[in-house]
Amino acid sequence: MAIIVLDRDGVINFDSDEYIKTVDEWRPIPGAIEAMATLSQAGHTLFVATNQSGIGRGYYSTSTLDAMHKKMESLLREQGGELAGIYYCPHHPDDGCHCRKPLPGMLDDIKTQHGLSLENSFFVGDSLRDLEAGLARGCQPILVKTGKGLQTIDAGLPNALSHTLVFADLAEFADHLLSVSSS
Repeated sequence: MAIIVLDRDGVINFDSDEYIKTVDEWRPIPGAIEAMATLSQAGHTLFVATNQSGIGRGYYSTSTLDAMHKKMESLLREQGGELAGIYYCPHHPDDGCHCRKPLPGMLDDIKTQHGLSLENSFFVGDSLRDLEAGLARGCQPILVKTGKGLQTIDAGLPNALSHTLVFADLAEFADHLLSVSSS
């Protein structure tokens, strides 16, 4: 079974240019939680890797982010799914950290902490920086049209990402992966 790394905002939940700052503002995209549960139940290992510079900018606290993630995990458990881990970069873009996508620091942490190879895994995102982070560690880039996905398509993908697979949303990707896995 595959390892699937998911961006959060714009892939799992609705995104906002004003940032998702409260638990109430964290709202799943229709079908996303169910898709994650279906993938999990089929034996795929799911991780979340998300930039959360709102912490570094002072818009919300780590405890608020933890509460958002508890909400997401609770909804996923209710559907019979689970995450193997949630990784986030709390840094401001100017901090020069190693974990902020498009850098692959969060993926390196997943590899090291779980003893995994991410070669031939999937990275599902809605932005160029998501795809670049995944590509840096050998992941198949998957672009969803939710969140900033349409803007990413309109801007054009560089040649290095010409093999990116594009889906309407996380649910369509899950349906595709499950149909390919069963054949």
